[in-house]
Amino acid sequence: MSRSEQSLERLYGSGATPDEQRRAFTDGQVPVAVYGLGKMGLPLAAVYASVSGNVTGVDISESVVGTINDGRSPVENEPGLEAEIERNVSSGALSATTDVEEAAAGASIHVLIVPTLLDDQDVPDLSTLTALIRDIGMHLDPGDIVVVESTVPPGTCAETLWPILRRTVPDPESVGLAFCPERTMSGRALQDIRGAYPKIVGGIDDESTRVAKLVYGEITTNDVHAAPDARTAECVKVFEGIYRDTNIALANELAMVAPELGVDVPEAIELANTQPFCDIHRPGIGVGGHCIPVYPYFLLDSIETSAPIVRMARQINDSMPLYAIEQLREAMDGSDHPLFGANVAVLGVTYRPDVDEIRYSPAFSVVRDLNQLGANVYLVDPVCSDLSPFEGTPVAVERLHRLDLDAAVLVTDHSAFDRIRWDRMDPMVVVDGRQALTLSGSGHTIRTIGDGRGVE
Repeated sequence: MSRSEQSLERLYGSGATPDEQRRAFTDGQVPVAVYGLGKMGLPLAAVYASVSGNVTGVDISESVVGTINDGRSPVENEPGLEAEIERNVSSGALSATTDVEEAAAGASIHVLIVPTLLDDQDVPDLSTLTALIRDIGMHLDPGDIVVVESTVPPGTCAETLWPILRRTVPDPESVGLAFCPERTMSGRALQDIRGAYPKIVGGIDDESTRVAKLVYGEITTNDVHAAPDARTAECVKVFEGIYRDTNIALANELAMVAPELGVDVPEAIELANTQPFCDIHRPGIGVGGHCIPVYPYFLLDSIETSAPIVRMARQINDSMPLYAIEQLREAMDGSDHPLFGANVAVLGVTYRPDVDEIRYSPAFSVVRDLNQLGANVYLVDPVCSDLSPFEGTPVAVERLHRLDLDAAVLVTDHSAFDRIRWDRMDPMVVVDGRQALTLSGSGHTIRTIGDGRGVE
């Protein structure tokens, strides 16, 4: 048997030609394990399974694993994913397990996409990722490669993960480690993974980069760009989040001076953006999700420089819920109806429209502040499956007009809110945090974030 044929099960350090390695990967000769089967990980595992035909998904949840092995998707509202899971499980291309060690022992490509969030002190928490690296490290064989898709602080692969592998892998120089930032959004995950954007790969050595580029060249229909190293690839996703955070902070700062300017700032931004060198985002009541509010701290934790723009952007965006409440309080004081004791509806608690995800949602601050100011809070969200983290009374959209409301705050512009019968409600103060409501002539007092016309 030739060296090429002996190396086909594993790609790192293989003597096979690139074409032979691609065929081995797409023919299912190279077993893959995807660790983490959440909203991003499960679609990634499904795409890997569709391309390679030999994927084991790993998750700590027995219910998630059982659902997948039954050919169903535990992730909801992800177009095409249910059919993809059913097809791949039926064909044997995809299976799931809770046994990390068994999956690691049987795989040659190890793809990690587990949560990397912040602790209570805004310090990156990599404990799940590092524990996983330790668990799989002792089961890696020569020629294996680990690909990290979890977003991490720059330098994590080289300074944290690789030292762990060196201590746990019997022959660490014979395995690869690369970083490929996930560029996926809930609600369009399969589309994003398969080619909506170019893939970025960067390894701790040239061979890791080469193998990652070869593999992702089969996963995506888009381009694959090789970064100089893993650290540069890690910076890519962090920089993307910081760009959006600082851009939104600029828009929010402009929105807060709108009353002094006496203009509708979002309209001015839209017109300014007709110039190709201008791309200002829209202001709003706050920034949520597990990406934009988190990734700036991944940079700040990695450097000693103060990075004042990055820090100030976070402060501005975090201040927007309180700014919205101040707008509400001023408008209610102007109507001789104090906020204390008022009935206030919070419209939308998820961080994105029509997506069931509340992590870092600005609604947490809005609801907390309203309760502290003595308001009676009603929670209106047709998408959120669990309102228990918020202190308030849940109300269905269809019953909103039956409440004796004094005010409403739009946090998230779900499509279902188009059905609200504002004309059937007594005049109230409405703070529109997303420039999404059309209530002119309704008799309600409207405060739209960024619209300074008629606001003293």
